[in-house]
Amino acid sequence: MPDLAIRCENLSKQYRIGSPDSYKTLRDAITNTALTTFRRSKNNSQNGHIWALQDVSFEIKRGEVVGIIGLNGAGKSTLLKILSRITGPTRGRADIYGRVGSLLEVGTGFHPELTGRENIYLNGAILGMRKAEIDRKFDEIVSFAEVEKFLDTPVKRYSSGMYVRLAFGVAAHLETEVLLVDEVLAVGDAQFQKKCFEKMRDIGVQGRTILFVSHNMSAVRSICKHALIIEKGRVVAQGEIDETVDRYLSQINSAQDLSEAVETNTFSLRSVEITSTTGPVIKTFDPVEVKVRFVPKSEIKDPGLYVSILTMDSRRLTGLDLKDFITAASLPEGEVAELGFTIESLPLLPGSYQIEIHLKDMARRLIEIVPRTFKFEVAETEVYGGRKLDGWFGNVGLRARPLKNISRSGAAAQR
Repeated sequence: MPDLAIRCENLSKQYRIGSPDSYKTLRDAITNTALTTFRRSKNNSQNGHIWALQDVSFEIKRGEVVGIIGLNGAGKSTLLKILSRITGPTRGRADIYGRVGSLLEVGTGFHPELTGRENIYLNGAILGMRKAEIDRKFDEIVSFAEVEKFLDTPVKRYSSGMYVRLAFGVAAHLETEVLLVDEVLAVGDAQFQKKCFEKMRDIGVQGRTILFVSHNMSAVRSICKHALIIEKGRVVAQGEIDETVDRYLSQINSAQDLSEAVETNTFSLRSVEITSTTGPVIKTFDPVEVKVRFVPKSEIKDPGLYVSILTMDSRRLTGLDLKDFITAASLPEGEVAELGFTIESLPLLPGSYQIEIHLKDMARRLIEIVPRTFKFEVAETEVYGGRKLDGWFGNVGLRARPLKNISRSGAAAQR
């Protein structure tokens, strides 16, 4: 298959839950002995199996840069581990045509007692490189990783950031035909992440194949030309990058119906929805609707709602209180109610955010916070006439225009 880099046919992986693996280290044996009595006292209702991947089939051509996207637990990392030959499939097959470099976990493939220099040669040898090939790339790897001072230090003394820098430097610079990269790049600082993304773009231009797993949709869009969506162990969509990422984001932002209602003392929350009224995904300055559906456990004579938008590290950006706009009619006990807002122009720049919900019964001066938040995404889009803004610009976009009639002398002074 001269044009193919990767082919997966009915690839499936099953894990056993609640039972020890057949392979045991000495530490595992000691731990299991100590826990024998405890385990015998527990019932075995949790013993069973789970399918991390089910009948996954796809083909990737040589030179393609493909994003693998999906929620946590969807099976993305399991897929890369099978492709890296770290674990084998339960059934099906995965064929890779060419040498594979991978960066799946901090320090994967490194021996902690060996130095950075020795691990570069060890990784190269594992990938099938000759010493002359590694020698040719050695200085470039060290310069990229910025670990010159620690090159002859055992890597067990490296920080997680140093591990990532060296591991990515080895994976990206040694001459493999296929590069597999997991979310591990999130460990590095922002400047190094940018450096890695630029390097992956360069690798793609060189005609090498990349599979990139990430929750950073801006990074996926900037690096990849195509994407796969994995959901509950199955590939549910694949195609051109913008179309596929938009589909994924629209699924995240659509009504988040809960398998189990989120309970407070007075309310039973059923779903939270935040959607753009102009398209399938939310973009900066889009008109947006926020809908909160819940069931009162008793009559609410004076209902209220507070919605707050938070960053992913729980910094509060803004909030809306329904009482600033209307007085809602009373709500009967046990019936589904819906309250919410229309935001005329959402000023959030691309990224991930959370919604925090407070439900109120103002007649009883009762305010109850819902004990979980709800994630949504703002998609990357062109702002201010065509430029796409990154994290340097913060979280909030401003409706603005330049001053009119700026004189030449004034413009020169500003420069």
